Amino acid sequence: MANSSKATSAEPGHVTGVGGIFFKAKDPKALAAWYRDMLGMPMESWGGAMLHYDAPKHPPMLVWNAFPASTDYFAPSTASFMINFAVDDMDAILARLQARGVTIVRRDDADANGRFAWILDPEGNKIELWQPKP
Repeated sequence: MANSSKATSAEPGHVTGVGGIFFKAKDPKALAAWYRDMLGMPMESWGGAMLHYDAPKHPPMLVWNAFPASTDYFAPSTASFMINFAVDDMDAILARLQARGVTIVRRDDADANGRFAWILDPEGNKIELWQPKP
């Protein structure tokens, strides 16, 4: 039997995209406010954000990748996950974050896939910011 790494649209019962990102927080309201105020997330009255795929400059896909348990890519966070947010203007968002006292863990403007930066939210979760190449 052949092993296909790509599901076809003719095959029923397959994943078509990410419907949400859910995680536990010590103080969900305060963390939502931080994401709203620091990253410009459009928070809804129910406490979460609706990020639309058809937004201007949104990348055409979402990357899913399982890392080895031994990876240090999420460091200094000890969480078992990391969220990557696409951004429209890396310089503008980093300037706003620095002005508000958020530490930029690292920045990489030389990657073939675009510009990257990493920060920590108030609960120590590492966040990857990505400005795709035009």
